[in-house]
Amino acid sequence: MEQVMQIANSWPLWVFASLVAGFVICQALLFIRLASKTSASVGMSSQEVKAVIRTGAISSLGPSLAIVVVAISLLTLIGDPVTLMRIAIVGSAPIETVAASLGSQAAGSELGSSTYTAQAFTAAVWVMCLGGMGWLLFTVLFTKSLGKIQDKTIAKAKNVNTLRWISTAAMLGAFSYLGASEMVKGLAESIVLVVAFICMPVIMWMAERFKMNWLKEWSLGLVIIVGLTVGYIVS
Repeated sequence: MEQVMQIANSWPLWVFASLVAGFVICQALLFIRLASKTSASVGMSSQEVKAVIRTGAISSLGPSLAIVVVAISLLTLIGDPVTLMRIAIVGSAPIETVAASLGSQAAGSELGSSTYTAQAFTAAVWVMCLGGMGWLLFTVLFTKSLGKIQDKTIAKAKNVNTLRWISTAAMLGAFSYLGASEMVKGLAESIVLVVAFICMPVIMWMAERFKMNWLKEWSLGLVIIVGLTVGYIVS
Protein backbone atom coordinates (compact mmCIF):
# COMPACT_ATOMS: atom_id res chain seq x y z
CA MET A 1 0.00 0.00 0.00
CA GLU A 2 2.90 2.33 0.74
CA GLN A 3 4.31 1.82 -2.77
CA VAL A 4 0.89 2.42 -4.28
CA MET A 5 0.51 5.73 -2.44
CA GLN A 6 3.97 6.81 -3.58
CA ILE A 7 2.79 6.37 -7.16
CA ALA A 8 -0.60 7.93 -6.41
CA ASN A 9 1.01 11.07 -5.00
CA SER A 10 3.88 11.31 -7.49
CA TRP A 11 4.65 14.60 -9.24
CA PRO A 12 3.51 13.52 -12.76
CA LEU A 13 0.01 12.90 -11.42
CA TRP A 14 0.10 16.25 -9.65
CA VAL A 15 0.96 17.94 -12.94
CA PHE A 16 -1.97 16.34 -14.78
CA ALA A 17 -4.37 16.96 -11.89
CA SER A 18 -3.33 20.61 -11.64
CA LEU A 19 -3.86 21.13 -15.36
CA VAL A 20 -7.34 19.59 -15.20
CA ALA A 21 -8.37 21.54 -12.09
CA GLY A 22 -6.95 24.75 -13.57
CA PHE A 23 -8.92 24.22 -16.78
CA VAL A 24 -12.14 23.76 -14.79
CA ILE A 25 -11.51 26.98 -12.83
CA CYS A 26 -10.74 28.94 -16.02
CA GLN A 27 -13.87 27.53 -17.65
CA ALA A 28 -16.03 28.62 -14.71
CA LEU A 29 -14.57 32.14 -14.77
CA LEU A 30 -15.08 32.31 -18.55
CA PHE A 31 -18.73 31.28 -18.22
CA ILE A 32 -19.30 33.94 -15.55
CA ARG A 33 -17.69 36.56 -17.78
CA LEU A 34 -19.76 35.58 -20.83
CA ALA A 35 -22.96 35.47 -18.79
CA SER A 36 -22.26 38.93 -17.37
CA LYS A 37 -21.66 40.35 -20.84
CA THR A 38 -24.86 38.90 -22.32
CA SER A 39 -27.06 39.64 -19.30
CA ALA A 40 -28.19 42.99 -20.71
CA SER A 41 -29.51 41.33 -23.88
CA VAL A 42 -31.98 39.27 -21.83
CA GLY A 43 -33.06 42.17 -19.64
CA MET A 44 -31.00 41.43 -16.53
CA SER A 45 -29.43 44.23 -14.51
CA SER A 46 -25.96 44.08 -12.99
CA GLN A 47 -27.52 43.70 -9.53
CA GLU A 48 -29.49 40.67 -10.70
CA VAL A 49 -26.36 39.13 -12.20
CA LYS A 50 -24.50 39.58 -8.92
CA ALA A 51 -27.42 38.06 -7.04
CA VAL A 52 -27.47 35.04 -9.35
CA ILE A 53 -23.71 34.48 -8.95
CA ARG A 54 -24.01 34.85 -5.18
CA THR A 55 -26.94 32.44 -5.09
CA GLY A 56 -25.04 29.86 -7.11
CA ALA A 57 -21.99 30.16 -4.87
CA ILE A 58 -24.04 29.83 -1.69
CA SER A 59 -26.11 26.94 -3.06
CA SER A 60 -22.96 25.02 -3.94
CA LEU A 61 -21.68 25.03 -0.36
CA GLY A 62 -24.12 22.43 0.95
CA PRO A 63 -23.59 19.79 -1.77
CA SER A 64 -19.84 20.47 -1.67
CA LEU A 65 -19.68 19.59 2.02
CA ALA A 66 -21.10 16.14 1.29
CA ILE A 67 -18.57 15.67 -1.51
CA VAL A 68 -15.69 16.73 0.75
CA VAL A 69 -16.61 14.09 3.34
CA VAL A 70 -16.43 11.28 0.77
CA ALA A 71 -13.40 12.82 -0.95
CA ILE A 72 -11.44 12.64 2.30
CA SER A 73 -11.86 8.87 2.31
CA LEU A 74 -10.73 8.72 -1.33
CA LEU A 75 -7.51 10.55 -0.48
CA THR A 76 -6.20 7.54 1.43
CA LEU A 77 -7.14 5.12 -1.37
CA ILE A 78 -6.28 6.80 -4.68
CA GLY A 79 -4.11 9.70 -3.54
CA ASP A 80 -4.50 13.47 -3.51
CA PRO A 81 -3.95 14.35 -7.21
CA VAL A 82 -6.34 11.76 -8.68
CA THR A 83 -9.01 12.70 -6.14
CA LEU A 84 -8.57 16.38 -7.05
CA MET A 85 -8.76 15.60 -10.76
CA ARG A 86 -11.86 13.43 -10.59
CA ILE A 87 -13.83 15.62 -8.18
CA ALA A 88 -12.93 18.73 -10.21
CA ILE A 89 -14.40 17.22 -13.38
CA VAL A 90 -17.30 15.08 -12.20
CA GLY A 91 -18.05 16.38 -8.72
CA SER A 92 -19.72 13.12 -7.64
CA ALA A 93 -17.65 11.45 -4.96
CA PRO A 94 -19.96 8.41 -4.55
CA ILE A 95 -19.74 7.60 -8.28
CA GLU A 96 -15.96 7.89 -8.19
CA THR A 97 -15.82 5.59 -5.16
CA VAL A 98 -17.84 2.94 -6.98
CA ALA A 99 -15.70 3.29 -10.11
CA ALA A 100 -12.48 2.94 -8.11
CA SER A 101 -13.86 -0.15 -6.37
CA LEU A 102 -14.88 -1.75 -9.67
CA GLY A 103 -11.49 -1.03 -11.19
CA SER A 104 -9.56 -2.58 -8.32
CA GLN A 105 -11.87 -5.61 -8.30
CA ALA A 106 -11.25 -6.10 -12.02
CA ALA A 107 -7.54 -6.31 -11.19
CA GLY A 108 -8.24 -9.00 -8.59
CA SER A 109 -7.99 -6.78 -5.53
CA GLU A 110 -10.09 -4.79 -3.11
CA LEU A 111 -9.81 -1.04 -2.78
CA GLY A 112 -7.52 -0.25 0.17
CA SER A 113 -6.90 -3.89 1.12
CA SER A 114 -3.56 -5.58 1.71
CA THR A 115 -3.68 -6.91 -1.87
CA TYR A 116 -4.14 -3.41 -3.31
CA THR A 117 -1.29 -3.19 -5.81
CA ALA A 118 -0.06 -0.63 -8.32
CA GLN A 119 -1.86 -2.59 -11.05
CA ALA A 120 -5.12 -2.37 -9.09
CA PHE A 121 -4.61 1.36 -8.60
CA THR A 122 -3.99 1.82 -12.33
CA ALA A 123 -7.11 -0.16 -13.19
CA ALA A 124 -9.14 1.94 -10.74
CA VAL A 125 -7.92 5.20 -12.31
CA TRP A 126 -8.70 3.95 -15.82
CA VAL A 127 -12.24 2.93 -14.84
CA MET A 128 -12.81 6.30 -13.18
CA CYS A 129 -11.55 8.26 -16.20
CA LEU A 130 -13.25 6.15 -18.88
CA GLY A 131 -16.47 5.93 -16.88
CA GLY A 132 -16.74 9.71 -16.74
CA MET A 133 -16.17 10.29 -20.44
CA GLY A 134 -19.76 9.63 -21.52
CA TRP A 135 -21.46 12.82 -20.39
CA LEU A 136 -18.37 14.90 -21.17
CA LEU A 137 -18.34 13.72 -24.79
CA PHE A 138 -22.10 14.19 -25.05
CA THR A 139 -21.71 17.77 -23.86
CA VAL A 140 -18.99 18.50 -26.40
CA LEU A 141 -20.74 16.84 -29.34
CA PHE A 142 -24.39 17.73 -28.81
CA THR A 143 -24.62 20.95 -26.78
CA LYS A 144 -24.74 23.14 -29.89
CA SER A 145 -27.38 20.93 -31.52
CA LEU A 146 -29.50 20.98 -28.39
CA GLY A 147 -29.20 24.77 -28.35
CA LYS A 148 -30.58 24.98 -31.90
CA ILE A 149 -33.47 22.71 -30.95
CA GLN A 150 -34.22 24.93 -27.96
CA ASP A 151 -34.18 28.07 -30.13
CA LYS A 152 -36.70 26.52 -32.52
CA THR A 153 -38.83 25.33 -29.64
CA ILE A 154 -39.12 28.69 -27.88
CA ALA A 155 -39.98 30.51 -31.11
CA LYS A 156 -43.65 30.06 -30.19
CA ALA A 157 -45.10 31.18 -26.84
CA LYS A 158 -47.05 27.94 -26.51
CA ASN A 159 -43.86 25.93 -26.77
CA VAL A 160 -42.21 28.08 -24.10
CA ASN A 161 -44.90 27.13 -21.59
CA THR A 162 -44.64 23.49 -22.60
CA LEU A 163 -40.87 23.55 -22.18
CA ARG A 164 -41.26 25.16 -18.78
CA TRP A 165 -43.62 22.42 -17.63
CA ILE A 166 -41.33 19.73 -19.00
CA SER A 167 -38.35 21.23 -17.17
CA THR A 168 -40.34 21.45 -13.94
CA ALA A 169 -41.52 17.86 -14.30
CA ALA A 170 -37.96 16.70 -14.98
CA MET A 171 -36.69 18.42 -11.83
CA LEU A 172 -39.52 16.99 -9.75
CA GLY A 173 -38.84 13.54 -11.16
CA ALA A 174 -35.11 13.76 -10.47
CA PHE A 175 -35.53 14.98 -6.89
CA SER A 176 -38.34 12.50 -6.25
CA TYR A 177 -36.12 9.67 -7.44
CA LEU A 178 -33.25 10.80 -5.24
CA GLY A 179 -35.57 11.35 -2.30
CA ALA A 180 -37.27 7.98 -2.68
CA SER A 181 -33.92 6.20 -2.83
CA GLU A 182 -33.11 7.72 0.57
CA MET A 183 -36.52 7.09 2.13
CA VAL A 184 -36.31 3.35 1.56
CA LYS A 185 -33.19 3.24 3.74
CA GLY A 186 -35.15 3.77 6.93
CA LEU A 187 -37.39 5.93 9.11
CA ALA A 188 -34.71 8.50 9.93
CA GLU A 189 -34.06 9.22 6.26
CA SER A 190 -37.79 9.54 5.61
CA ILE A 191 -38.21 12.03 8.45
CA VAL A 192 -35.31 14.15 7.15
CA LEU A 193 -36.79 14.20 3.64
CA VAL A 194 -40.27 15.16 4.83
CA VAL A 195 -38.95 17.95 7.06
CA ALA A 196 -36.77 19.31 4.25
CA PHE A 197 -39.70 19.07 1.82
CA ILE A 198 -41.84 21.16 4.18
CA CYS A 199 -39.05 23.57 5.06
CA MET A 200 -38.32 24.81 1.53
CA PRO A 201 -41.80 26.21 0.68
CA VAL A 202 -41.95 27.80 4.15
CA ILE A 203 -38.66 29.61 3.51
CA MET A 204 -39.81 30.74 0.06
CA TRP A 205 -43.13 31.97 1.53
CA MET A 206 -41.29 33.96 4.20
CA ALA A 207 -39.02 35.48 1.56
CA GLU A 208 -42.05 36.63 -0.46
CA ARG A 209 -44.12 37.67 2.54
CA PHE A 210 -41.46 39.78 4.25
CA LYS A 211 -39.67 40.92 1.05
CA MET A 212 -36.41 39.20 2.02
CA ASN A 213 -34.81 38.37 -1.31
CA TRP A 214 -31.58 37.31 0.40
CA LEU A 215 -33.51 34.48 2.02
CA LYS A 216 -34.12 32.95 -1.42
CA GLU A 217 -30.39 32.88 -2.04
CA TRP A 218 -29.78 31.04 1.21
CA SER A 219 -32.80 28.74 0.90
CA LEU A 220 -30.96 25.61 -0.27
CA GLY A 221 -28.18 26.06 2.29
CA LEU A 222 -30.72 26.56 5.08
CA VAL A 223 -32.68 23.47 4.05
CA ILE A 224 -29.47 21.41 4.03
CA ILE A 225 -28.60 22.66 7.53
CA VAL A 226 -32.10 21.80 8.74
CA GLY A 227 -31.82 18.35 7.17
CA LEU A 228 -28.44 17.71 8.77
CA THR A 229 -29.75 18.86 12.16
CA VAL A 230 -32.88 16.69 11.96
CA GLY A 231 -30.80 13.75 10.75
CA TYR A 232 -28.44 14.11 13.70
CA ILE A 233 -31.36 14.26 16.15
CA VAL A 234 -33.32 11.27 14.82
CA SER A 235 -30.36 8.99 14.08
